[in-house]
Order: sequence, then structure tokens, then C-alpha cells
Amino acid sequence: MSSLAGIGGKLYRGEKSIDFIGKRRRWYAFSGILIIASIFALSFQGLKLGIEFKGGSSFTVTQSAVTVEAARSAVASTGIVSEVIVQKIGNNKVQIQTGALSSVESNAIQDALAAKFGVKVESIDTQSVGPSWGKEITRKALYGLIAFIFVVMLYLAMAFEPKMAIAAIVAVIHDVFITVGIYALVGFDVTPATVIGFLTILGYSLYDTVVVFDKVRENTKTVTSSGKMTYSQAANLAVNQTLVRSFNTSLTALIPVGSILFVGAGLLGAGTLKDLSLALFIGLATGTYSSIFIATPFLAALREREPAMQALAKRVAARGGPATTSLFQSSEKSNSTQNVGETTSDNRTRGPRNQPKRKRKNRR
Repeated sequence: MSSLAGIGGKLYRGEKSIDFIGKRRRWYAFSGILIIASIFALSFQGLKLGIEFKGGSSFTVTQSAVTVEAARSAVASTGIVSEVIVQKIGNNKVQIQTGALSSVESNAIQDALAAKFGVKVESIDTQSVGPSWGKEITRKALYGLIAFIFVVMLYLAMAFEPKMAIAAIVAVIHDVFITVGIYALVGFDVTPATVIGFLTILGYSLYDTVVVFDKVRENTKTVTSSGKMTYSQAANLAVNQTLVRSFNTSLTALIPVGSILFVGAGLLGAGTLKDLSLALFIGLATGTYSSIFIATPFLAALREREPAMQALAKRVAARGGPATTSLFQSSEKSNSTQNVGETTSDNRTRGPRNQPKRKRKNRR
């Protein structure tokens, strides 16, 4: 940890720098690959909607010797033609999801499952969701997403600047699209818990982006008047200064979410935790990535198109293009002139100017 703190200190002071802004085409290409993969996953495989969104029936049997094959054979014995999804939850539960069923068909499946596993019909957890209710849930989820994006853009435009709001929303859409694509590729059911996870990662992605943008605003507040570095250089310095903090925050958040995903869902078989934790895990990782590699480089590209920033870049280039440590070198130089002293033309060092001069003795 001490070495990480040392690296973070060097990045913050500008002694070391990673060129996130200058190499933005690489990050764009990597994100483009992920987005194309998400498009293919959504086009050919699609999202696996849960019964809460498409409607249907769900039957959960709790018994020590349940198997997926036995549950499938029990449903097939009823002769009901419907899409059937069977998954095992933990060691003693099996869940069967079907399309919309009539009350007679639902009772037939319950009787078949009770006979197959030797349990009472009353012990089978049965849920039935109509397609109209599922459409209502989908509509409300879309309305919530649109309202969220609108309110966030309005807040960022007032608190920071409009171009920062645009860059932040681009990063959020990037995160959601990649998360949805990976969700489609994995094949997990999309449930209300998944929607909650998506909305949560939107907030986290914006939180990390706003922290970086706040440092960008601080570094670029006087960038045109000082003329020491371009907007891209000042923004890149801000990303380096917040890099270790973003890494620590993300790691702290990913560890418990990963525990829920791999331990709670993988070993214990908690279905709701699985839906929620996968969305959170992917979203937290992509949110951290986008705040560093997408949002700030995109913001710098927007600002560098402005005439004032183009003129600033020409001035900086004419002066030789300073390094990223220019913000700190100016203060260090002023301190060194006060502490070290000055050298006269005859190579004699004298103290600071404010001290009284000593009278020279006449040599005879």
C-alpha cells in the first residue's frame, strides 16, 4: 500500500503522468469492440426477460432431492405446450417458469410436481403474472430511466457546464449498453432486481465521473489566462490526480459485490441476488473505466474544438509545450528563489533582497 501511495503522490504532483487524453483513440477502439459485441449479443441472443416483464407462471419446489431433469419430465408429463425454463436454486430448490397458463393448466403442473417430488401441493410456491402487468413494469422502468437522464443532464449543466453534462451522459449510456450486452451474453433473467441494479450503476458511474470533472474544472479554471498548458494537458493531469482514488473506491465497492455474486449466487443459489449482483458488478467496473477513459477524453475533445482553446494550444506550442508539472513548477521556482538566494555576475552568492547589505571593509 505504501508503494501505491507513493505512485499516487507522484501522479498527483505531476512527477509521473499517464497520457489518458492523448491516447483516447485506443480507449474508443476498445469501447467500440465491447459495444459491437453487445449489439451482436442483443441481436442474436436477446435479453432473457423474466416473468415480471413478459408475463407467465413460476413454480418453486423445495425438496432435498430435486433435479432439473425430474422437474422437466414432470412438466412434460402434463402435455402442456409452453416455453419452460427450469433452474436449480441452491441445493434443495428448483424453479420452473412457463408462459401464461390457465388455472386448469397451472393446477395440472402443481399436481405433477407434487407427485414427482413427493411434496404437498400447498408447499409449492406458485406465482402468476399477467402480460399487461409486465408491460406496465417495462413502461415504468423506461420512464424512470428517461427521467433520470434528464434530471442528471440538467444538474450537471447548472453545476458544471453543458459540455460536461454531455460527456457524462455519453459515459452513462456507454456503461448501460455494455452492461446490458454482457447480461444478454450471459443469459441471466432480467427481473425487477436487474432494473434496480441498472439504476444503481447509473448513479455510481455519474458519481465517479463528477469527482473527476470537479478536478478538471479546478485545473482548467485559469488555463486560458495562465497559458501554461492546454486544456487537454490540464484535464489529463486531473485524471492522474484522481486515478488512485478512483481505483481504491472501485475496488472497495467491487469486493463485496463480487462476494454476493460468486458466493451468494454461485454457491448458495440465491436467484434475486444473482440478478442484482451481476448488474452491479459489471456496471461498477464499466463505470470506473468510462469515468477515466471515456468521459474526460470526450470532454477534452469537445473543448479543444473551441476557438479559445485552439488559440491556447497554439500559444503553448509556441512556448515549447510544457510538461504536466507546470502547475507545480511555478510555485517550486518561486520558493527556490527565496530560499536558495541569487548569484551575482562575479559568481558571489548573496542572501535574499530584503536583508540589509553589509558594509565592505576597506583593505589597506
